[in-house]
Amino acid sequence: MKINTQKFGEIEFPDDLVINFNEGPFGFEELKKFVLIKPDDSAFYWLNSVEKPEIAFALFGLRIIDENYPQIDNHEAFGIVTLNSDPLKVTINMRAPIFINQDNKTAYQTIFDKDNYSLYYNLFTE
Repeated sequence: MKINTQKFGEIEFPDDLVINFNEGPFGFEELKKFVLIKPDDSAFYWLNSVEKPEIAFALFGLRIIDENYPQIDNHEAFGIVTLNSDPLKVTINMRAPIFINQDNKTAYQTIFDKDNYSLYYNLFTE
């Protein structure tokens, strides 16, 4: 399968790497098929839509930040990253994680009601 992404240009990957959502990420519920890209030189992953390749989300593994972050049904938790040219303004949404199961290529997003997970967790500090 080939898609033309904004971040990486044209990429090719096997069909069995497509990650399927029953309902797409919040605000993008109509998008169900994504590919997870991990550049070698980056701490971030990119969740790129297969149906609309211009749509991509920067992700960061949440257990790197909090080793006790919930892991649900063999799905790894990722937070959507809000990028900024000022590293001190880069934030991660820890309250509405995307859970991805790399084995069966399924994913979903949920919202935790607990206030102990921030919507705007600062990844970098001074």
